[in-house]
Amino acid sequence: MNNKIIAFFDTKPYDKKSFDEINKNYNFNIKYFDHRLSPDTVTLAQGADIICIFVNDIVTKDITTSLIENNTKLIALRCAGYNNVDLEAVYKKLHVVRVPAYSPYAVAEHATALMMGLNRKIHKAYYRTRDGNFSINGLLGFDMHEKTAGVIGTGKIGKCLISILKGFGMKILAYDTYPDREYEKKENITYVDLDNLYKHSDVISLHCPLTPQTKHMINSESISRMKEGVMIINTGRGKLINTKALIEGLKSGKIGSAGLDVYEEESEYFFEDFSNSMIEDDVLARLLTFPNVLITSHQGFFTTEALHNIADTTLSNIVEFFKGGFLKNEICYRCDEVCLKKQGKRCF
Repeated sequence: MNNKIIAFFDTKPYDKKSFDEINKNYNFNIKYFDHRLSPDTVTLAQGADIICIFVNDIVTKDITTSLIENNTKLIALRCAGYNNVDLEAVYKKLHVVRVPAYSPYAVAEHATALMMGLNRKIHKAYYRTRDGNFSINGLLGFDMHEKTAGVIGTGKIGKCLISILKGFGMKILAYDTYPDREYEKKENITYVDLDNLYKHSDVISLHCPLTPQTKHMINSESISRMKEGVMIINTGRGKLINTKALIEGLKSGKIGSAGLDVYEEESEYFFEDFSNSMIEDDVLARLLTFPNVLITSHQGFFTTEALHNIADTTLSNIVEFFKGGFLKNEICYRCDEVCLKKQGKRCF
C-alpha cells in the first residue's frame, strides 16, 4: 500500500502520533495538513487516492466535484458521525467509510464525568480551593442513587453509559427508534416514549445520531415537558439541542444544569485555541457565563485506546477498499439504514 497517498486534513499532533504508529503496519504515504477541508483547501488533495477527514471537515457538492477532478477515490472519516458529508452528492461517485465504534467506553465515561462534575460542583470547588477558599457553601449536590436517568439512544455508547449509571443505583429509562427488547429484559431497564422520558428523568443524556428527525429534539417544547431542575448531558451532536432554547431553560431554572461536549456551531471554535482572542459567537459566550454549565471541547472520544482504534480502523477501511471486497464500514446515500451491506456486497 506504500504507493497509495492519503491527504490527511485538520491534523493535530495526537492524530499524527497515533496514525504514524499504526501506519508502520501499512506503509501508506500520508500527507498531513493542518487545514480543514474546504473549497479553499481541497486543492491540497491533488494526487491523493484517499482523503482522511474529521468532524469539522465539510464535503459539499462542489468539493465532491473537485475531489473527483483530483482523481480521489475514497473519503475515509476518522469518526463515527457523517453529517458533515453530503451523501447524495457523493453517491456513485466516491465511496465513504467511517469508524463506527472507536471506544464507547470513552464517550460514556466522559458523559458520566460531566454528570458528576455538575452534580458535585467539582469545577467550582477546584477554583475555590486554588484561591484558598475552603467553604462548601453553594456546592450542595444530590445522591445519584435512586434517581432516574433518561438515556436517549441505546447503541454501544448508550449501553455503556447505562451500565455505569446502574452501578450508581440509578433507575434507567431508555428511548431508541429501534428498542432492544432482549437487552431491556436482561438489564432490567425500561424503554419508554420521549414524553415519559422527559417527564420522569432527573438526568437526560443524549447518545443518538443527528438526523432530520433528531435535529433540535431538545427545544422549548420538549424542555417544557421535563422535570423542574433536570440535568441535560450532550456528548452526541451539537445540533441535537436548540441552544437558544437551552439558554432560556437555564435562565428560568427549568434546566438545573447542562454538560455539553458538543455545540451547534462548534466547528468555528472547538479543537482550536482562542485564549488570546474574543469569542464572537454570542450564544456560546452566553453559555460560558452560566455557573451550572460545563462545556468541554468535543473531547469525549479523547483517550489513548480510542485514538489507537480510530487509526487502526481507518487504515483497515482503506486496505479493504483497495482489495475490492466488502466494506463493512461503508455509508451511502441510497442505503444508509437498510443496505446491500447485509448481503455482503458493495452498493456500487
